[in-house]
Amino acid sequence: MNTTPNSTHNAPCLQLEVTGVMARITFNNPSARNALTWPMYEQLKAICDQLTKMPEIRVAILRGAGNHAFVSGSDIQQFVDLKKNVAYEEAVDHIFRAFQHLPFPTIALIEGVATGSGLLIATACDFRISTPEARFGIPVAKTLGNCLSASNLSWLSAHLGVPMIKRMLLTAELIKAPELLASGFLYQIASAEEITQAGDALAAKMTALAPLTQKSTKIVLAQLIESNLPDCAAIMRETYNSSDFKEGVKSFLEGRSAQWQGK
Repeated sequence: MNTTPNSTHNAPCLQLEVTGVMARITFNNPSARNALTWPMYEQLKAICDQLTKMPEIRVAILRGAGNHAFVSGSDIQQFVDLKKNVAYEEAVDHIFRAFQHLPFPTIALIEGVATGSGLLIATACDFRISTPEARFGIPVAKTLGNCLSASNLSWLSAHLGVPMIKRMLLTAELIKAPELLASGFLYQIASAEEITQAGDALAAKMTALAPLTQKSTKIVLAQLIESNLPDCAAIMRETYNSSDFKEGVKSFLEGRSAQWQGK
């Protein structure tokens, strides 16, 4: 079965292919390094809802089209309407939560970059396999000047640790794959020629194991990460309503460096 929910020909979209017990999800916007448009976020939620109702699915593999990026973040044009941005973050949190709570294991195959929303999606997967040259980060302090929700920061820190998250967010550093392999964030590094086979081998390993053990482990861990989240709405409104964020979006779309004022 091959489906692409709510897509039009050649438009940025997610592609879903189901073969037996395996689902393959492809982020297909290669001309923009697979940056996510809002319809693509909605398609991710629709795919999660669809797969949750398919008890035969035992594993999903996610990948970016074009072999140059997993996902490079969100389409920046979506942030031009500043009044909607806090609501946008809340809606994205809801979509990510649906993905984080899928009842079967998920694997991200990462080539090129996984930045912004791409890092969040990769982190929401249970395992990550990348090529040696892959880089990871959330360089919004350099690009847009926006912030992450408490839910996203909680999920990232649980998988990467607070010191690494501070490097990514406070210095806008992109971290190279070998360092994240050493920390345990990456399950494996494989060459571009071998990454598909590596993902399939890990998927086959997990589909031979007890699905209810996998499901319960995933759901309980997700609930632990999400427990006792603080209310950070005020700081998010301050950031998204700031002159700096408006300047960040404008400068990014104009292809120049932002002039930060701290207000």
